[in-house]
Amino acid sequence: MLPFPLKDFTGIAVLIHPCDLLAVPDIQSAVVDNISKTPTLVFHCNLIDPEGNVSYWLDPRAVAKRAEKYLIETGIADTAFFGLEIEFFLFDSVKWKIGEGFSYHNIASAEGGIGEFEDIGDKYKIRPQEGYLKMPPFDQFKEIRDEMVKKLKETEFMIERDTHERATAGSAEIDIKYQPLLKMADQMLLFKYLIRNVAASYHKMATFMPKPLRGHNGNGMHLHHSLWKEGKPLFYDPEGSYYQLSKLAMQYLGGILTHAKSLSAITSPSVNSYKRLVPGFEAPTTIAFGYRNRSTCIRIPAYPDKPEAKRIEFRIPDPSTNPYLCFAAIMLAGIDGVKRRIDPVKAGFGPLEKNGYDLVQKEKEKIQFIPGSLDRALNELEKDHAYLLEGGVFTKEFLELWITHKRNEIKKINQYPDAVDFEFYFDC
Repeated sequence: MLPFPLKDFTGIAVLIHPCDLLAVPDIQSAVVDNISKTPTLVFHCNLIDPEGNVSYWLDPRAVAKRAEKYLIETGIADTAFFGLEIEFFLFDSVKWKIGEGFSYHNIASAEGGIGEFEDIGDKYKIRPQEGYLKMPPFDQFKEIRDEMVKKLKETEFMIERDTHERATAGSAEIDIKYQPLLKMADQMLLFKYLIRNVAASYHKMATFMPKPLRGHNGNGMHLHHSLWKEGKPLFYDPEGSYYQLSKLAMQYLGGILTHAKSLSAITSPSVNSYKRLVPGFEAPTTIAFGYRNRSTCIRIPAYPDKPEAKRIEFRIPDPSTNPYLCFAAIMLAGIDGVKRRIDPVKAGFGPLEKNGYDLVQKEKEKIQFIPGSLDRALNELEKDHAYLLEGGVFTKEFLELWITHKRNEIKKINQYPDAVDFEFYFDC
């Protein structure tokens, strides 16, 4: 048990009066830190308010635990599984600085020929948008990813694959096999810690920032999701009307799509997130579902028709999200769809069988789209959040504080002129 002052941390909690909390280790979450040279045991902790010895109301991990409890109480399922495709970049160096009369950032990547490597003319440079599944010597980071996967497996991760992603400049993806909600949220935090430290050991910088490079794909966190009950998968039905998806699965994805606009304020919670969510870079923008369709919010993967493999892929989230809040919110949206028996076809969410980026105007008028900015997403969350309050998983006060915190973040960012402002307006 570790007492600590809340004021020393960032996030929504600092908006209220400072107080002392207790970090109580969850013994079941213990793993050996294989980065530290000193033998170290790592725990995920629950935040406890010493006044009353109760769970701290702003603890995101407590939100995830309440979500798992609520799922069981509904009787719909007893386990929500989440598998992740986590994308990140490995750069040779990244520098940035903000001052009263200046702001700049400079990214250097030998693999992408960016920054100080721009004029070198390396014959093994990967051309923009041609990085997917590249092999060495074009893929200059395979050895680093191999070490990352080794460290992850040593720390009880089940890794399904790793690959160079479509963007250049060290774009990478590592996929984690599905785990229950709380377990996967814990693993997401540990994943970032391990990736950053392995990268640093090779004198590289890892970033999970959603859109660090203009003109390249960004970093997503595609989320593979299914419900199970008593050890049986609930999303599979051999007689299912759409690619063997059960009626429950269709209603569940209908709930997620119904609340997709407000969900984005939690699953894509940074200003930078919405620079990723634009057409043309395999990022979803259409609020729809479709088989093998990467332009839709929900993609139905084309995998063997095994009951345990039947799932949905929600493509909106990115690694800037808080995984405890993200997974809980998505599950609550899906449960709402089941409770309300939402038919996604009748609701106009698809299926969309063509590229959402190529829709003509008449087709666009029939489809909803993800908010174009964090500010708009927060507006949607203000209007649509009742589903998040079910089971006491989130509270109204928590969401109000989240919105206030994010609006303050937007305000701070908007106060700084950057190079693009000068490019467009210096000669006005």
